[in-house]
Amino acid sequence: MVEQIPGAKMMYLIRRRPETSREELVAHWFASHMPNVIQRTKDQARRGQSHPRRYFATLYDANADGNHPWDGVAQLWWDRPMPTPDEPHGTTPTDTFQQKVEPYMPWATREYVVIDGSEHLSNEPLTLNAPYPMTRSGFFKVTFLVAVKPDTDYDALFAHWLDVHAPNVKQAVERGGGFRYVVSHSLDPENAPYAGMAELYFHDPDGWAGYREHIRPDGIEQWVDRERMEVLRAGTEMVGVP
Repeated sequence: MVEQIPGAKMMYLIRRRPETSREELVAHWFASHMPNVIQRTKDQARRGQSHPRRYFATLYDANADGNHPWDGVAQLWWDRPMPTPDEPHGTTPTDTFQQKVEPYMPWATREYVVIDGSEHLSNEPLTLNAPYPMTRSGFFKVTFLVAVKPDTDYDALFAHWLDVHAPNVKQAVERGGGFRYVVSHSLDPENAPYAGMAELYFHDPDGWAGYREHIRPDGIEQWVDRERMEVLRAGTEMVGVP
């Protein structure tokens, strides 16, 4: 059974500036930006204001040609979608991280957990430094950023995705030895960078290979624009608010 998570899962796709190295990006994301977001969340909670209840970030690996279509994504879970800002975040940088990356916009989605498996992902706080942010690895994550063809009927797409495609992917993930599968649908797909996101977790690359052996066409292909879709791999996540 697919579990719909209440509220909104806000995405922030991150791409570094051409002059910024990958190492700079990671260092400033973890050391300057994440602590700022964590502190702001604590301050909002203390004042009784709306605040994210969870905050994670994924660092995407380079693709086969050595490039990063996206360097990573930050995900924050709120009780409701956040309003679209007048200008992208980082247009006027507030920390070093925002100086190092291209300005970015929020992307509101609704999350569905098809396979939980969260017990395989550590949220244990650090003990010799501030508890968070912390990093975790020991998994092989594949993220699909799903682009669609013009004039897509989004209601039909999303219904098919949950009712037909998700069960197909679920069986392939399980037969490949995967342990977690999450789907996020855009709340405003016509104005979003992608129609949705799918995140598949395996223990190692062999699980991903097994998945590909077992996945079968199920009709979602009629909507998907494969040339614009991104398939990204990752082995590291950063946890800001568990």
